[in-house]
Formats: sequence, structure tokens, C-alpha cells
Amino acid sequence: MGKRLLQIDGSYGEGGGQVLRTALSLATITGQPIRLFNIRTGRKKPGLAAQHLTAVRAAASICGASVSGDVLGSVSVEFRPGSRVIPGAYSFDVGESRAGGSAGAVSLVLQTVLLPLAIAEGNSSVKIIGGTHVPFSPPVSYIEYVYIPALRNMGVDVTLDLQAWGWNPKGGGVIEVQISGNGNLRGQKLLQRGELEKIRVIAAASKLPNEIITGMSNAASSLLSGYGFEKSLVDLKEIACSSPASGRGMFIFAEYSHSTAGFSSLAQGAKVAKEVCAEMMEFHNSGSPVDEHLGDQLLLPACLATEETEYIVSKITLHLMTNAWVVETFGLAKVTIDEASKKVSIIPRGTHS
Repeated sequence: MGKRLLQIDGSYGEGGGQVLRTALSLATITGQPIRLFNIRTGRKKPGLAAQHLTAVRAAASICGASVSGDVLGSVSVEFRPGSRVIPGAYSFDVGESRAGGSAGAVSLVLQTVLLPLAIAEGNSSVKIIGGTHVPFSPPVSYIEYVYIPALRNMGVDVTLDLQAWGWNPKGGGVIEVQISGNGNLRGQKLLQRGELEKIRVIAAASKLPNEIITGMSNAASSLLSGYGFEKSLVDLKEIACSSPASGRGMFIFAEYSHSTAGFSSLAQGAKVAKEVCAEMMEFHNSGSPVDEHLGDQLLLPACLATEETEYIVSKITLHLMTNAWVVETFGLAKVTIDEASKKVSIIPRGTHS
């Protein structure tokens, strides 16, 4: 007799695509059939958008799942894994999910399939086409400089190649990820961040005058200097990047002895540098080792590790609380979040004392 269908309310907590993505990853890893309902029902456009639909189909393809409800706008999906995760070469195009294409985020599709493939025995390559640096999702640069290094510290062997940038609304960006499967993930303790060693600043634009890139870079340099950071700490990089369409953005990565935090802005004009520098400064003043975005992204690898993970996050967000709820719904770990100290503890099942 097969496993009982696990019912998951997609409107819980933050109520966005994160419930869907985490549930798909864990269903794929555990073989647990799931039914997600009320998917994104609180959003302006409820149900599956192009990136969510691509994530469903991507997860299904790596474990031979049977799926119902995988259409645009669907608020209910039934997902039944057909096998263990199958390592291999995969390619997903978010634009194929919607007539006229889409700039749906490739990072969110990647996060759905990355860990299932990372803990499978065997090597995989994943190519994803879509939006690489778009609103309301982690930019691929954040995945490259923050998320993947954190995963490597937990034993995940993965490399990412950003081949073309995809801006909103055109998309068309391309990433290729190489994953060496390894069944054992380590826990991680990030309770102190250590000294600030580098502030990596990336000013990027496509199909726009070079002076726009230089202006963003100069503005960030001036602002960081005004905040009191030594110029020797600041590593400025200006990129006129390959892309099907025009776009711009600024990305800052604060590299400390024990952790890295990331910040981004896709705003226009002088606002772009002001936004991203202010965000970085707020985090720096918090003294925390883990930024609010990595705070919820670490939950999934932590629940799959062989030992406890502990970290202090700059903010306890609804995303974090929601992801913790999904992990506990699958019974994979005990997650404790102390709102006073902002300390998060994840004890995987089987390691309870």
C-alpha cells in the first residue's frame, strides 16, 4: 500500500510560492505524495504563475512523478513521485510555460531541484532559461555568492555558470549548474560572523550606455565611504552583461570571516545605489551572521543534514516561519526559532537526543 497523500495548505503563513517549492523538494526527496491546495490564493494573480508551473514540472521530471493540476492559474496540485531522484542532464525553460514567454525566476526553479539532485548518488547538470535578476526573487548573483557557498560548507558540491542575464520583463537569461551527488550533508553553526573582510559590489547593465554602469558604481563607492567603510575593503566590479534585453541592477555581498550576506536593487537612477547600500548597512549594524533571505533558505538543507544546524539571523521573517512549518509538516526535523535572540535551531529526525 502506498503512502497516504499529505495535504498542504498553500495559503499558510507567507502564502506564496515558497510553500509550493519546499513541499515539492521534500516530496521529491522522500517519495511522499502530496496535495497542495489554496496555492497563492492571497496574491493579486492567484495560483501557479510560469515559474511555479516550471518548478512543478521540473520536480516531476527528476523523480518520474505523476502530476495533476499543473496548469497556469491552478490553485491545487497533486504530486506523486514515481521513483527515487534520477541524476542526469536536465533543461528547463520558464518561458515555455506561458504563451508569449516569461521572465519567471530561474533561481526559484533551481532551488526546487538542487537539493534533491545534490543528495542523490550521481552527477547532474541543470540548465534553466528565464529571469535571472528579476523582482521578488533571489537574483542569480545571490545564489552564486551567498546560497551556494553556504551549501558547500554543508557538503554540497555544486557550481553555477551564469551564461546570459535575464531581466524583467523579457527574461531569456541562462544558467547552467553542475551538481555532484552526495548523500551526506553536514550541519552548520553560524553564531558569529567574524570580521568584515570584503564588500563586493557589482554594478551590471545590459544594452545601456556604459556611463550608467559607471554612475551606479561611483554612487555605491561614495555611499559606502560615507558609511565609514575603508576603500580597501570595497571591490567594485562593473559588468556590461550579455542579455536579450536591456536592464540594470546593483548587487552587494558583504563577506565576513565566517559568512556572506547579499543585497540587491533593481531600482532606476540614483535610487539603486541608495537602496542596496542602506540594506547592507542595516544588516552590518545588526551584528548577525546570516541575512534574512539565507535565514529561510538554510532550513531545507539543514533538515536533510546528519547533525544539528544553528544560526543567528538578522530578521525573523514570515518566509522563515512558513518554511519551518513546511519542514515540520513532513516530519523531517524539529525547528526552533527564538524570536528574542533570533537564533534558529534545526534538529533533523534521527538526531534527537
